[in-house]
Amino acid sequence: MKISNETKIGALTAIAIAMLILGYSFLRGDDLFSGTNKFYSVYGSVDGLTVSKPVLVNGFQIGRISKMKFREDGNTLVEFSVDKQYKVPANTVAKIVSTDLLGTKAIIFVYGNSNLPAQDKDTLKADIQGGLAETLQPIQRKAEDLISKLDSSLAAINKILNPNFQKNVDRSFASIANSLQTLEGVTKKIDGLVSTQTIHINSILTNTETVTANLKTSSVNLNGITSNFEKVSNDIAGSNIKQTLDNANKAMADLQATISKISTNNGSLGMLLNDKTLYDNLQNATSNLNSLFIDIKAHPKKYVSISVFGGGKKD
Repeated sequence: MKISNETKIGALTAIAIAMLILGYSFLRGDDLFSGTNKFYSVYGSVDGLTVSKPVLVNGFQIGRISKMKFREDGNTLVEFSVDKQYKVPANTVAKIVSTDLLGTKAIIFVYGNSNLPAQDKDTLKADIQGGLAETLQPIQRKAEDLISKLDSSLAAINKILNPNFQKNVDRSFASIANSLQTLEGVTKKIDGLVSTQTIHINSILTNTETVTANLKTSSVNLNGITSNFEKVSNDIAGSNIKQTLDNANKAMADLQATISKISTNNGSLGMLLNDKTLYDNLQNATSNLNSLFIDIKAHPKKYVSISVFGGGKKD
């Protein structure tokens, strides 16, 4: 059977159209030959994100962006087509990230730890990674601070390079040189003084050694004295001080009782001290005895008879 050229051209045209449709659908993210699950996420900004951008997990592509729809609330609904052979946990996060420095965007699925898989047409949690400009903002601020400090440093250098400042610096160095010369002269004088006073310095050192030896000897004596004090302290601590104090207190109590008895009319001594009549009688007796002694002294023969031959006094 002979096929006409018109038939061949029509068949080729149909095949070309079918391939064109298939290619267009593939670029849109539609998978025409295998089953896919649809997932959704809502983003406030989708700058740089377009249909057919890949959906990646750890750098491996598991699907594509199949549709994007702007909603009335100002957010954008993004549809993902993911091959059914890949199980996506229910708490997976769909994050928009930049894949290069030119701002090309893609979707990365950050798998969660849920044991339950997400179902077809589920909505996943959305997240947006900061752009390159936001990442470079801290570096930009540091660069601005560095430039500001550099400007200050340049201003200080310009001030240093001022002719008047240079003159002041030269004058300062000249003063330092003069001070060093003066210090050198003083050092020489000190060396000369030390060389002339070496004998005296040696004598002082010898006297210092002697004093140190004496102090060492004194320290030994002080140790002995300290030991004696410690021994005396131990003896005192070991003695029966309490009994001695008790005996002393008892003696004081007895003495106080005796004095109390003397102060009263009880007893001979108390009556002698407190009875005025007895005192007067003793006083009179003493006076009479004194008169008797005076009379005996004046007239001894009146009271004493002496006989040489044994004769007695005749009445």
